[in-house]
Amino acid sequence: MKAKKQTSISYNFLKWLLFLMLIAFIATTMFLWMFQTRIANNNADNLLRLNITDVKADIKDATNDHMLEIVRNISAELDDIDADTASEEEMSARIAEMLTRYDVTEIDIINSKGIIVACNIESFVGFDMASGEQSKEFLVLLDGEKEMVQEFQAQSYDSSIERKYAGASLTNGGLVQIGYDYAHLQASVDHEVVSLTRNRHVGNNGRVLIVDQDKNIVSNVKGVDRKKLDLEAFGIKPGSVQTGQRVTANVEGIEFYCMAEMAEGYYIISAIPVKEVTITRNMVVIMAVAVEMLIFIALTLLVYLLIKKQIVVSVNRINHSLSEITNGNLDVTMDVRNNLEFDSLSNDINATVDTLKRYIKDAEERIDAELAFAKAIQHSALPSVFPPYPNRKEFEIFATMHTAKEVGGDFYDFYFVDEDNFAFLIADVSGKGIPAAMFMMQSKTIIKSCAESGMSVEEVFTVANEKLCEGNDAGMFVTAWMGILNVKTGKVLFANAGHNPPLVKHADGTYEYLKTRAGFVLAGMEGVRYRKNELELAPGDAIYLYTDGVTEATDLNTELYGEDRLHIVLEKYKDAAPQVICDEVKKDVDAFVGEAPQFDDITMLALKYYRKEDAQ
Repeated sequence: MKAKKQTSISYNFLKWLLFLMLIAFIATTMFLWMFQTRIANNNADNLLRLNITDVKADIKDATNDHMLEIVRNISAELDDIDADTASEEEMSARIAEMLTRYDVTEIDIINSKGIIVACNIESFVGFDMASGEQSKEFLVLLDGEKEMVQEFQAQSYDSSIERKYAGASLTNGGLVQIGYDYAHLQASVDHEVVSLTRNRHVGNNGRVLIVDQDKNIVSNVKGVDRKKLDLEAFGIKPGSVQTGQRVTANVEGIEFYCMAEMAEGYYIISAIPVKEVTITRNMVVIMAVAVEMLIFIALTLLVYLLIKKQIVVSVNRINHSLSEITNGNLDVTMDVRNNLEFDSLSNDINATVDTLKRYIKDAEERIDAELAFAKAIQHSALPSVFPPYPNRKEFEIFATMHTAKEVGGDFYDFYFVDEDNFAFLIADVSGKGIPAAMFMMQSKTIIKSCAESGMSVEEVFTVANEKLCEGNDAGMFVTAWMGILNVKTGKVLFANAGHNPPLVKHADGTYEYLKTRAGFVLAGMEGVRYRKNELELAPGDAIYLYTDGVTEATDLNTELYGEDRLHIVLEKYKDAAPQVICDEVKKDVDAFVGEAPQFDDITMLALKYYRKEDAQ
């Protein structure tokens, strides 16, 4: 008998599980997609319609309030007129004067029988208000009602004319009625309509626009110019607005769902980005995928229970070994070989671990070499030959940097900017390691470039700050203290960007902290301007610069080295050369710290001044 071809458990499991999950995934995703799309569209329709309804009500209230206020005023002015007995000439004269003053389209005086007895439009005189559906609504003002207003609509006398009317009863009987055509109505209420949608949003990023019949945006909407508007961009054809129907429009490259209606002669356009409408649908579909993943896990557990006797023991052995490997024990050897899959898996894991150990060893050696090279590059970028200017006898200078890691963020620098002016500085970049070292190199280059271009010390920091802020996505910053010494006069012009105050030795041999108001750190914020300060060095005076790695050095009891200890050491070696000062401070810091690890870079710069004629 021919042996049946053996297939692996993982193969059969994967084949059927993937097949079933694919069918379930496609079916549920399609159903949810269609169902949620319908829900999202219905929600969009309701939201668009609700905003239009609210704005329509606001426009109606604005126009109604405006017209009622005018008709009340006119009614009050006509209190002395009896519409049944007054002459048409008298009433017409009064109407003509008020027509101009109130800037309305039409004023009608109606007697107690509902007949127009005076009007600025002669053809309307004698019209019976009861003869038309629109006009007879105002007859309630003859039965005790005081005032009323209608929506914009065709009038009874001539259906080709659209007007908005408001009326008020007269004290002596009858009523007065005012009418607005579209132009007069728009001119009278545009100043009120402009603010109706100022703070109105449809969803998060949608908007409502109010547009007049000349296609001008009359509402005030943030981010929208009040200029001629192409309504067809919103899928709307003027004159054929489909009330309450949602359309899709592409406006300035963004796809919107839009809906429009007419109200009092205005187009009200409610729009919301399609992307915002569909975000809920998309989230539901994503959740469905997550649920399907849970189903996959559940099926996996079920199959595990069914074939537990065949694979669970081996899986546990493998998991135990893998746990040791992930915890760092790379000397574990996998030896589970009860079937084809686990035999192959054991061989693969063992091969992978061997390869991983080899890669780790190679990576460690490469990283060590690269860090050593980076440290050499960083130190080579700093002045390291002392004395740096053997032929210049006006001063003596020494500087040193001890990094907490292979590379650091502190740096110092000094150079002549011209024949008589010598720049020196010290700086501390936030952070440590490679990122700080890279930012340190950038900062050092920019500051030196600015200084050598002839800028004053405060301009150097101001320009350097702007350049360092550009593209500073990592949010790093630099504290720095920079001085420019005139070697002939001893005057030092300096600026401080958030750095520790230096110590200055005076002629009497004492050191004191140079306490001046520090500016903001470099690269911390754009637009900062720095202040220039002055210091006069007499022959024999010295200045000592340092980073906070000195004063904030910590011993095993977390006690800080502090400014007082630093001051004592400098007083002790007040007559020493700059190199001796730096060496002795480092020795004292090391003795204080003891066995505690160094957490920050320690950088120092000492300068002693002699006038040129004294040095000679």
